[in-house]
Amino acid sequence: MLSKVILSADTTCDLGEVLKEKYSISYYPLHVILGDKQFQDGVDITPDKIYETYNEKRILPKTAAVNPDEYYKYFKKWTDEGYEVIHVNLGSGISSSYQNSCIAAEELKNVYTIDSQNLSTGTGLLVLEAADRIAQGMPAAQIQEEINTLRTKVHASFVLDSLTFLAAGGRCSALTAFGANILNIKPCIEVDNTSGRMGVGKKYRGSLDKVLKHYTEDKLKDRTDLKLDRVFITHSGISDERIELVKNTIKELADFKEILVTRAGCTISSHCGPNTLGVLFMTK
Repeated sequence: MLSKVILSADTTCDLGEVLKEKYSISYYPLHVILGDKQFQDGVDITPDKIYETYNEKRILPKTAAVNPDEYYKYFKKWTDEGYEVIHVNLGSGISSSYQNSCIAAEELKNVYTIDSQNLSTGTGLLVLEAADRIAQGMPAAQIQEEINTLRTKVHASFVLDSLTFLAAGGRCSALTAFGANILNIKPCIEVDNTSGRMGVGKKYRGSLDKVLKHYTEDKLKDRTDLKLDRVFITHSGISDERIELVKNTIKELADFKEILVTRAGCTISSHCGPNTLGVLFMTK
């Protein structure tokens, strides 16, 4: 009889090492290609290394999904021992990792893959929901079903301090980035929780401190549908003072049981650059 459920996720869930240990989560790293070298996200490359390389050489990495054979070998070591496996993927709208994990799961028994339809700690929120259910003794098939129903309850967004990295990665024009930087415009990038795709939401203007406070208020103020278990502040490298500013603003607006602070990994950081910050939460 199966005696345990293994909880796993792509490293792009951005939960960090502390939460990984606390909730017994296994990570599988996406590939990061920087110049002529290949790395594993969060294993042998960090966002700070990406920033350093960009500042010195003006190159940014490309990311590559985990292939089906990698997932197969990764899952098989557990299924061979009689475990069930829950694996939460980066959203299928922005990566083929979910499709590849499904291919691997079809060749094995007792692997339950979940398309988070999200990224970063938007995915991480679902991972922790799965962890809560594992702790309750729920079987993997039921966990998969329940997590799938929660995906549209996740709200993920980030404010960018600069469009420099988006322009360098070809995701907006150099002219657009130049204009935004000159006018001190800081866009909010929103995740569509039905697909995982990203789009531009409100465009803020002013100092980063002012923008972060207004952004947090816009996301949380007067909401009566918040799921108050936890909220994430996830950033790509930002000052402690700004994290405290956002944390204090959250406390003024809602009584979350936990305010969790994590640093985004290479995938988010390479697209958005430093001083990016998001407030990510769930609704009822």
